[in-house]
Amino acid sequence: MDLRQLRHLVALADYRNFGRAAEAINLSQPAFSRSIQTLERDLDCLLVERSSREFRLTGQGELVLQHARRLLAGSQALHNELTQYNGLTGGELRFGCGPYPAQLLVPEALAEFIQAHPAIRISFHQGDWQQLALWLREQQIEFLVADARYFTGDPQYHVQLLRPRRGRFFCRIGHPLAKRKNLSLRALLDYAVVGTRIPPMIRKILADAQGEPDFNPTVECAQFDAICRVVRRSDAVGIATMEALAEQVEQGLIQLLEFVDAPSDDPGLLLHYGIVSRVGYSLTPAALAMMEAIVRVDERLLAATSM
Repeated sequence: MDLRQLRHLVALADYRNFGRAAEAINLSQPAFSRSIQTLERDLDCLLVERSSREFRLTGQGELVLQHARRLLAGSQALHNELTQYNGLTGGELRFGCGPYPAQLLVPEALAEFIQAHPAIRISFHQGDWQQLALWLREQQIEFLVADARYFTGDPQYHVQLLRPRRGRFFCRIGHPLAKRKNLSLRALLDYAVVGTRIPPMIRKILADAQGEPDFNPTVECAQFDAICRVVRRSDAVGIATMEALAEQVEQGLIQLLEFVDAPSDDPGLLLHYGIVSRVGYSLTPAALAMMEAIVRVDERLLAATSM
């Protein structure tokens, strides 16, 4: 077993097809198939269900895949740390981000980082907190930026808290709700709500205000641009952070909704941004530099909103 074979298995799992996986890593399909067969022989187990019409890894294949991702990530981390030992002159950085920090905070920090360290290759993955947590556990990313309340208090994670953000409901210009006075949260029951996965604490507060057993978006999506596009082209109501919405509000593309019964002073409605990494895993110099840039930009944004 070697890292090359493990890379082939990961490619096969990602592309779910021998031909597409072989093409992706620039290898002929016969050579790719022989590599997988050699790995099976070396491990003395079947990795792929060849009797199934659909691509499927065996139970042992799934187990090997988990370890393969960790071993490859560890190999890449070692390479990055050695490359960056005497300065950020090469290597790569992989990190993750939630959809709302991806609108302003992280791009501003990323621009600052790139300006200072142009030689670093960067993979910036976006997803909801559950997907980000999976990538972090599998060591596909070094850290993530998202609502940190899921990770705070868990001993396997280190959390560096950032400034909390407030969420807002928004709609297209000319939406029927935008014309109403004394708008209550129960009015949302007549419309689809589009947003990311909402933290349980926020769901409970909104559900209690509506007098309902739970509050969930009608459409869940981890892509902020897609959420905004749906809202601007329909009667759906969106939910996002004010920071993420500010530019579109200024451009007159969307309208914020005000609810008379929304508990605006409840701290539970805030999104508690944080930088999350794994305890016991060293971070590359590039990751540490990017995290410092995020903290600096967060402080700068706070100063700008306080003026």
